[in-house]
Amino acid sequence: MPEINIQIGGRDFTVACQPGEEPYLQAAARMLDTEATVILGQIGRMPVDRMLLMAGLMLADKTAALEDEVKGLQDKLAAQEKTLAASEERLADRARRIAALQDAAPRTELPDRFTDGLAELAARAEAIADELDARRA
Repeated sequence: MPEINIQIGGRDFTVACQPGEEPYLQAAARMLDTEATVILGQIGRMPVDRMLLMAGLMLADKTAALEDEVKGLQDKLAAQEKTLAASEERLADRARRIAALQDAAPRTELPDRFTDGLAELAARAEAIADELDARRA
C-alpha cells in the first residue's frame, strides 16, 4: 500500500492509499489545504485537529451547495424533458393527422351550389342552341 506525503495548513502528513489512488488523494489534500489556508489566514494558529475539522466543514458546505445546485439543474432538466416529450407527442399527432388526410380519397362530390350553377349554365347553353336552331330554320 503506497504512502504519500501531503501538506495541509503548513503541516506535513503521511497518508496510505490504494495503488492508483495517489492522484485523487493529492487532489483532495490540495482542496483541504486551500480551505485550511483560508482558515489560518483569518484566525491564525490553531490546533491541527480543529484546523482539519474547520477545513472539512468548509468543504462539506461547498459540497452541499453544489449538490443543491445539481438538484436544481436536474429538476430543470426533468421539466424540459417533460416539455420536449409533450411537444414530440403533439408533433407526432399532427404527423398522423396529415398522413390520414393524405391517404384519404379525394372528394369527387361537388357542393350543391356548384352543381346547381352548372345545371343553370347547361340550361342557358341549350336555350341559346335552340334559339340558333330556330333562326336557321
